[in-house]
Amino acid sequence: MNTIYLDNSATTKTDEEVVKAMMPYLLENYGNPSSIYKLGRENRKAVEEAREKIAQILNCEPNEIYFTSGGSESDNTAIRGIAYRYKNKGNHIITSKIEHPAVLETCKQLEKEGFEVSYVGVDEKGMIHLDELKQLIRPTTTLITIMFANNEIGTIEPIEEIGKMAKEHDIIFHTDSVQAVGNIKIDVKKLNIDSLSLSAHKFYGPKGIGVLYVKKEIQFHKFINGGHQERNKRAGTENVAGIVGLAKAMELAYRDLEEHNRKIKELRDYYVNQIKEKIPYISINGDMEKRLPGNSNISFRFIEGEGLLLNLDLKGICASSGSACTSGSLDPSHVLLAIGLPHEIAHGSLRISIGKYNTKEEIDYLVENLVEIVGRLREMSPLWEKFIEEENK
Repeated sequence: MNTIYLDNSATTKTDEEVVKAMMPYLLENYGNPSSIYKLGRENRKAVEEAREKIAQILNCEPNEIYFTSGGSESDNTAIRGIAYRYKNKGNHIITSKIEHPAVLETCKQLEKEGFEVSYVGVDEKGMIHLDELKQLIRPTTTLITIMFANNEIGTIEPIEEIGKMAKEHDIIFHTDSVQAVGNIKIDVKKLNIDSLSLSAHKFYGPKGIGVLYVKKEIQFHKFINGGHQERNKRAGTENVAGIVGLAKAMELAYRDLEEHNRKIKELRDYYVNQIKEKIPYISINGDMEKRLPGNSNISFRFIEGEGLLLNLDLKGICASSGSACTSGSLDPSHVLLAIGLPHEIAHGSLRISIGKYNTKEEIDYLVENLVEIVGRLREMSPLWEKFIEEENK
């Protein structure tokens, strides 16, 4: 049985061109970039060329790019580093109720350390309440951190408006862009983004390598001590192969962005329309217009999402009920609760995230199995039986 991978928001298959670009730095060019001999200098050159390439794509300066282990480290470093650096100015942070745990857990930890955090709400499509955000701003607010696009429901937030609001109030604006980079053109200057997080494995690059962008005028505390790598902000020998792979993956993503988005959006819309036609009592979560092109999140009433995932897995289909970082939790998604879904409906949600390697035949196979699995699980559900009885009265 072939595996059908439809969880590209969790991670993506590494592109063969990316692997090819990385291989010399795993086999021949293995020198430490901090070494002064030729083998080290060649690797330092590769790191700096990658930094320049990424900066060009984001429209920033190379010295504003810091390499990290991924999105979670970038989020932690930005939020904690900026909060501590500007604590004398104020101790108030604003974030949203639908952020990734890398942001929410960091903010909760800062609350324990004396910082004040406000959590702005969202509407039924997952869109930030801009009026509420504006009202939450205080003289002591030093940081706003709002995600670019949601990892569960795919909603793309009004980042330009948030950036403008932050700039008008002299507040630093950080955005977790882990889901957005590779799907959306991002110009940090145009969008008034002061700090941004991204991770290579979300756009067909290697795992374990990411970027933190911080505008050069902004200071932040470092949280890894040791050597003087990354302009004395992130100690540790650089992951040269990963850095080269990240830059190559970004280059490929933005070279083919329009064609990539067109293809996966067509497949996503085909999937959603098939489900709407063939399975009753569903609800589509998130904004269908301002949405990541490959993302769909659908709630199937009267079933448990865990049972749905296990049955799909038996058919060789990889999907998700929400964020991969919250798998194992029996609680319903905090994102789905934030958009107003009751617990019993939020529990029966399925996230399908389509990537560039998926095909229409795979979507047809998914739909065929979903129709059968959802029908079978509903027949086993006491909630379904009760609902049918009430419908027949």
